[in-house]
Amino acid sequence: MTSSDPEKKSPMLSFEGNKYPLQDLPKKTQELVKGMQVADTQLRMHEDTIKVLALGRQVLALQLKNALKDVTPSE
Repeated sequence: MTSSDPEKKSPMLSFEGNKYPLQDLPKKTQELVKGMQVADTQLRMHEDTIKVLALGRQVLALQLKNALKDVTPSE
C-alpha cells in the first residue's frame, strides 16, 4: 500500500562537511543552531546597512566635490 502524501524531508544541518537531521539533535544543540541562524541573519542585515551607508557616503562625497568646484582652496 502506498501513501498519497509525498515523503516529507526533515530539515538538515550541514556543518563542517557533515549533515545532521535537525529533529534528531538534542534540544540544546537545536537551540545552538537557532542561535547561529539568528546571528547569520543579523550579520546579513548589518552588512546591508554598511553597504547603504557606504553608498550614501559616496553620494555625499560627490556632492561635496561638486560644491567645492568653484571654491578656491587656500594654500
